[in-house]
Amino acid sequence: MKAAAIGLIVISVGVLLYFSSLSEPPTSEPQPAAIVADDVTQRSTSHGAVVGFIGKGGSRTWLGIPFAKPPTGNLRWRPPLPPEPWRGVRETIAHSNICPQFSNATTPGQEGVIGSEDCLYLNIYAPANARGLPVMFWIHGGGNSFGHAGTYDGSTLASSQNVIVVTTNYRLAHLGWFSHPALLTGEPRHDSGNYGLLDLIRALEWTRDNIAEFGGDPNNVTIFGESAGATDALALVVSPVAANLFHRAIAQSGGLGLYPMQLVRDYASDGGLANSAREIVNQFLIRDGLAADQVQARQVQNNMDPTALAEYLYDRTITDLFSPFEADGIGTIPTLELFADGYVLPSGNVLEVLGNIELYNDVPLILGTNRDEVSVFMYADPRHVTTTDNGRRFVNEAAYLREVKYGSLAVKESSVDRLAIALTNGGNKNVYAYRFDWDEAGIIDGFDYSKALGAPHAAEIPFVFGDFTTGWVLEDIYSQSVEKDILADNMMSYWTQFALTGNPDKGRNGDLPQWRAWDTEGKTTLVLDTPSDQGIYMLDGALTPDTLKAQLAEDASIESKEERCARYAQMFLDGPHFDPEEYARGCSGLDPRALRGF
Repeated sequence: MKAAAIGLIVISVGVLLYFSSLSEPPTSEPQPAAIVADDVTQRSTSHGAVVGFIGKGGSRTWLGIPFAKPPTGNLRWRPPLPPEPWRGVRETIAHSNICPQFSNATTPGQEGVIGSEDCLYLNIYAPANARGLPVMFWIHGGGNSFGHAGTYDGSTLASSQNVIVVTTNYRLAHLGWFSHPALLTGEPRHDSGNYGLLDLIRALEWTRDNIAEFGGDPNNVTIFGESAGATDALALVVSPVAANLFHRAIAQSGGLGLYPMQLVRDYASDGGLANSAREIVNQFLIRDGLAADQVQARQVQNNMDPTALAEYLYDRTITDLFSPFEADGIGTIPTLELFADGYVLPSGNVLEVLGNIELYNDVPLILGTNRDEVSVFMYADPRHVTTTDNGRRFVNEAAYLREVKYGSLAVKESSVDRLAIALTNGGNKNVYAYRFDWDEAGIIDGFDYSKALGAPHAAEIPFVFGDFTTGWVLEDIYSQSVEKDILADNMMSYWTQFALTGNPDKGRNGDLPQWRAWDTEGKTTLVLDTPSDQGIYMLDGALTPDTLKAQLAEDASIESKEERCARYAQMFLDGPHFDPEEYARGCSGLDPRALRGF
């Protein structure tokens, strides 16, 4: 679940949203030359020929290759089908439509509900003369409700590291994850509701069948993603339907939790969630004037013939479908995703699944977070930072840094250490963990962002791609720095060595500190930082709920009972390790939910 996975709304472009007020992108840069198809990039696929272009760094680039039939009409809320064949040579030199979503930082200049259901396309980046290279299959983030593949440029990663990079779209929000009883067919694959995940599986099937033509090895595919993309990568790891479609997995800042089907289908009064499929349909009925309120909407919905109700849902326009929702300041809407349907995804407890090597796709894994994950969701909050004509200032710097620290430790415990312990105890000896510590944004307009943000959620993405200039990220946040570029080279080296062998080891050239598997001689986590700061080294030990509670109890810098209890609630309130009796012993009289704003 979104809350259970890592305790915060996970996104892949949050950094940009908060940084966008700091400075405007340069306007004097020369416009890039028009992209022209180049015959050297002509390739044959199982559905027709394509031609791409020579991109940055000499990379061979193909944009907007269809991997599925458009999921429109009666294919909405159905598993994706292979694309229709085409005649002649298809130019793939421009990004495809994005999937329906609210406008956000990845879609500058657009407003409201945007995108098209005809959006199931992927992009490929390859070095020159590629043959049999490792394939790195990127899954974008965005809370599974916004984002698109075109945000990420794989040219540098592909050309500098001699790998093939694939980036892909997939259906989002309640077009990607929706399970209503009126849509059920009796076929488990059709009825799973996990259509966004099935899109990723279809894209992997296309990759298996076609990537050799682009220089990739279909028997060496690494899935990797950040935030919701990391969660989806882990979902593929536990999905029996995705078996044998990939051979390694990297999860950057994302955990995994699955919704029981009752919660995603039923009315809230019958045990479902407030944004279940039944409740969403109630909102449609009210907005269309077919019911006056929730009570009447339920009566109308219950009295509708299932076929008529299905037709009603298929007749809704994209704008209609998004009408019950308002996006937050990021672009996320509170739809549900990743359903424990028992077919595409297991119905058992995730930790129990990962704790038994027979129950999931046994592949080497990298799991990681950034040291200050939650800062990007906090620093623009006026309770932490004030903004005046004189610039930004901390309200209470020490308290702010403690809240960032404990919130981010809780993210690491739940989405890295907890999973790594289960995996290794269950027999997987190829689990690797990292913590990204780069915190050198520096002082901008008199405010120290190296403290306010530190190493925030999503900040590692440009390092992994070796690209600090693509449109979604502002170049001045990652100021010119030789050491920043060294760290990017090191991270690309580790990531691609893992893609090649399943072991990041000492990087592609064998000259980096050794990245050991989880709990090798007590070492667990590789810290990634610039040479003049901490450098790269292995940490000892693992985080557990008990170690976090002990650390909080012993923290002498916390002077008030209210703050200590607030940090306890911050880390544990919505998870399985909140102990009401333990909380009451130290926090009597304090409502843990009321402390969330402390």
